[in-house]
Amino acid sequence: MTSQVLKSPLSKSLKVALIQLKAGSDKKANLAKVTQFINDAVSKATGARVDLVMLPECFNSPYAVDEFRNYAEQIPSGETTALLSSLAKKHGIFIVGGSIPELGAEDKIYNTSLAFNAEGEIIAKHRKAHLFDIDIKGGITFQESVTLTGGDKATVFKLGEYGNVGLGICYDIRFPELASIASRAPNNAFAMFYPGAFNTTTGPLHWHLLARARAVDNELFTVLCSPARDVEGGGYQAYGHSLVVDPMGHVIAEAGEGEEILYAELDRDLLPKAREGIPVHYQRRFDIYGDFVGDGSVKVSDK
Repeated sequence: MTSQVLKSPLSKSLKVALIQLKAGSDKKANLAKVTQFINDAVSKATGARVDLVMLPECFNSPYAVDEFRNYAEQIPSGETTALLSSLAKKHGIFIVGGSIPELGAEDKIYNTSLAFNAEGEIIAKHRKAHLFDIDIKGGITFQESVTLTGGDKATVFKLGEYGNVGLGICYDIRFPELASIASRAPNNAFAMFYPGAFNTTTGPLHWHLLARARAVDNELFTVLCSPARDVEGGGYQAYGHSLVVDPMGHVIAEAGEGEEILYAELDRDLLPKAREGIPVHYQRRFDIYGDFVGDGSVKVSDK
């Protein structure tokens, strides 16, 4: 056993608040709701202060292929970026800003997540790499690629003094490579964050399974934040059940289906315990299958 096993990649425990809310057709109202929820998440927390607030996928717009362009805005000049920056600075917290439709170069639309530090600065930008194009007979058909362009980078970034984390969006969780990139040296991330709008067909099938699988595969925390279900509003129905899974695959916090704030603490001591007890993190046989992450062929970006 090497000495690196004893050191946690998380320097100190991190308290997170997941904002499970539903977005309507009024963008201004959506942003007002985000403001109120973040204010509440900070002011109503019990015990230790909140260190990080996370929002769900598509929190400022409906989750609909034919609507993404109507709500898209440029980054960093858009109103949503400005709002999240100001809220992070106001409360002195990190914000993982779910995702919003981004208007990029050449008139392309991306599904994009931003992360902010306590000074309100953008510290990471992830464009959803894997677009949600599925057709489940008798279940759901959805094709993001009709409107969206996929990102071309894995995203790993430094969360201040806490350590490194990875960031994906919804369907990205089905592709284990992003979490593997984050967890491998030299990144050695302590968590993967996934804002995601799984639906009532795929959610019951795989939401918990995928969160636990990515956590166990890479011996890190997985943090998933979903929109709330909007039965009255119709349209796309999110699964809900925002959750946090520890490095041993235990669900340590889970929301219901409606709007709520879910709190959880990422315990720094759980990471070395998991990696010492079942040390797959250090036992990979690259002599057999190669290090597909570390061979220079994967693009990693923090912005």
